[in-house]
Amino acid sequence: MTRPTDRHYTVELHASAERVPQMRRIVAAHLRHWNLELHIPSVCRGVAELLTNVHRHIGPDARCVVELRWTGRHLTASVTDDGPRLPRLVSAAGTGLAAVAALSDSWGTCPTADGKVVWFTRRVSAAGRTPLPTRTPLRSVPDAKGRPARQPEPEPEPETAPVTAPGGPAAAPSLV
Repeated sequence: MTRPTDRHYTVELHASAERVPQMRRIVAAHLRHWNLELHIPSVCRGVAELLTNVHRHIGPDARCVVELRWTGRHLTASVTDDGPRLPRLVSAAGTGLAAVAALSDSWGTCPTADGKVVWFTRRVSAAGRTPLPTRTPLRSVPDAKGRPARQPEPEPEPETAPVTAPGGPAAAPSLV
């Protein structure tokens, strides 16, 4: 499977309480699109915790930027805001930065010219499309009189529909 060189998504919003569930849905949609379904619960919760912190500590009208970046090996989620104070991990209560720390491989804060950015990363790779397992053939079990049971009929192979090009029917394959 080929890994993407860099996938990126950025959105600017106001950190209102109504935006948190909306951003969870948007983040989940991007992770699905990037084939990272297994990471949706953790990443969505981490982003929601960061947005809730902006709402709680800076204000409901605070402008912030949510950013997702997937390099093929690491997924980084960050929230940038205009608040001057850097957050601290003060307890392991399971909310806020404690939750972000528990959900991630690494996290941190960084001051910016206008405020700060809080980020977390997860080591991830795309869940490859796994083929369906082949069926194990049924074994014959003798009936009560010791005769072999009738073998089940093999299932027919699924037929594939011809591919049609836009604007016309499919060309018949040549058998040369």
